[in-house]
Amino acid sequence: MPEIVLHYIWERCLWAGFEQRTTDGRSVEILSVGEHNRDAGPDYSHARVIIDGKEWVGNIEIHVCSSDWVKHHHHLDKAYDTVILHVVRTADKPVYNSRGELIPQCELQYPSEKDYLSGLFESAQKMDSAIGRIGCAEQLIHEPELITEGWRKTLLHKRLECKRASIERLLEITKGSWEHALYISLARNFGFHTNSLPFEQLAINTPLSYLQKHRNSLFQLTALLMGQANLIQEENLQKEYDFLRTKFSLTPMDKSVWKHSKMRPQNSPELRIRQFAQLLYQSENLLSKILYTDDLKELRTLFTVDKMGSSSIDILLINTVIPYKYAYAVHRSMESDSKYADQIMALMELIPAENNTIVRQWRVLGQVIHNAADTQALLHLYQNYCQHHECINCEVGYKIFQDKQLKLF
Repeated sequence: MPEIVLHYIWERCLWAGFEQRTTDGRSVEILSVGEHNRDAGPDYSHARVIIDGKEWVGNIEIHVCSSDWVKHHHHLDKAYDTVILHVVRTADKPVYNSRGELIPQCELQYPSEKDYLSGLFESAQKMDSAIGRIGCAEQLIHEPELITEGWRKTLLHKRLECKRASIERLLEITKGSWEHALYISLARNFGFHTNSLPFEQLAINTPLSYLQKHRNSLFQLTALLMGQANLIQEENLQKEYDFLRTKFSLTPMDKSVWKHSKMRPQNSPELRIRQFAQLLYQSENLLSKILYTDDLKELRTLFTVDKMGSSSIDILLINTVIPYKYAYAVHRSMESDSKYADQIMALMELIPAENNTIVRQWRVLGQVIHNAADTQALLHLYQNYCQHHECINCEVGYKIFQDKQLKLF
């Protein structure tokens, strides 16, 4: 079996309905298959699985045989130390990361009929066609109005609720500190997807209280963050970090977790960390300013730092600022969250549409996209319905299904 077929089975959740276990007998529940990584490193990032009752968030690597792990030298590559589950067809040997730690493995269970697998192989060869991942693509090309304005508003509301749930989980970790939770969320989003997990780990490994002790010195903030990221190249910064590291008993990250390949200079982790340090330096009482400012121009000004483009600022507003405003408003009120959703939607409508591969494929299918409210709704539709084949729970899929049923009678 080609490995691409296993990828297809994994992404399309064709394992659903089959009991999954690790090779040592522990139960495996797959909450999210993650996001396909087309750069160097593990196959899928941001996956969520529960192994024997404990939830893990991290990377997934897929091989036909366990021994491919060693053949590809992953046991020597620190970038694969973040793998939480090795998914295989045949587990022919145990595998270990570069630290010598045993990696949990799962022989993926799925329909195994020969004809079925042959069909999968043909479908898998077409996986790189993004439009092919949207089941109703053919109908939408001819009837783009199937995605109604009402459904878009519902999708945006659902996306805000998902982000609010993530913020609530983070508040549990930070013992109810909105400021600390915001710090971790901002750090994650400064990674701009490619380096989001390393950035989040940087924030967790560098307590906000330590940074606040030196918030009046941009040099020391930069030294702390760059040093903790293990990305310092300047001698003066290294000397300052060595002092601060001793002062706070800090341990730097493994630098191999940072991704640099196929990356523009303005997106490099080194530059993003310096920008993050500048934001912390210039933004006293950032949380209160975010929560109590509704003027988009003023919000953008808060995130204006050296070499940070307007589109990057808007991404931070979309993914961090606006969800926090929404979550905090709902948290402070016992009333329905619908009125806050309407307020946030109005703010989203003032932000230009995002430009990424998913958004572009919706445009190919005839969707008119005006602003960030539209893109966030369509991103949620793709990531939570199309990718997981939840067509029957989608307004569009359900309507198509009803139409087909009516034609049968």
